[in-house]
Amino acid sequence: MAEQSGIIPLKGTIGNITFFKSKSGARAREKSGIDANRIKNDPAFERTRENGAEFGRAGKATKLLRTAFQSVLLNISDSYMFSRMVRDMMKVIRADATNPRGQRNVIDGEAELLTGFNFNANASLGSTLFAPFTPSIDRATGVLKVDLPPFIPINMVAVPGGATHFKVIAAGAAIDFEAGTFVNGTADSTALPINGTATEALSLTINVAANSTQPLFLAVGIVFYQEVNGTKYGLKNGTFNALSLVSISGAVPPPPGP
Repeated sequence: MAEQSGIIPLKGTIGNITFFKSKSGARAREKSGIDANRIKNDPAFERTRENGAEFGRAGKATKLLRTAFQSVLLNISDSYMFSRMVRDMMKVIRADATNPRGQRNVIDGEAELLTGFNFNANASLGSTLFAPFTPSIDRATGVLKVDLPPFIPINMVAVPGGATHFKVIAAGAAIDFEAGTFVNGTADSTALPINGTATEALSLTINVAANSTQPLFLAVGIVFYQEVNGTKYGLKNGTFNALSLVSISGAVPPPPGP
């Protein structure tokens, strides 16, 4: 893929070269010379079809997971979050040791491989919130929980310029990747001042489906505010807010048959 240069970027196709605009700027690439019908039917492209099927499955699963956490991602995710998660979702699918290549999926894969995924590459949770916390998932009750002991914000938070307050947030979901459905929830602290006074102990609890056999996901994050004349305004440029998947419980396999 080549970068276009010049005053007026081109769009469209000239000969075998396609010109287009992406998030990275104006680009040009050579058109594929392989007929789509051949890729679809030729035995020589069986591996290509298998890879394509699993890549499509990874994209669909990523879209569903993103939708389940959408309410807390409005001011957190970076512009490449989706593509980064698709890449990691492919690792989950490739860890499926049950189904043959081309039919591997998230349910039979290792969803736990997504643990530590940061929704905002510009601000990872580990470089923003230094206070210790304990995540827990109780599959029987459907309770997803995050506990934080008291901490001093000025010492345990990487404070962006202009921020006066912050919230610790949690989000959780039970996701059925086959049906395309989910049960989710969120919880957050009050807006806490960024100062040298220790916070109270924080406990954020989310209730999803009890006794679910689906993968359970728990994310923890931090969002910043600036107080002006008694009103707290969120820092909405997405540069400093962080959210990370901190605990995942994979799907429960069905009991063995008779």
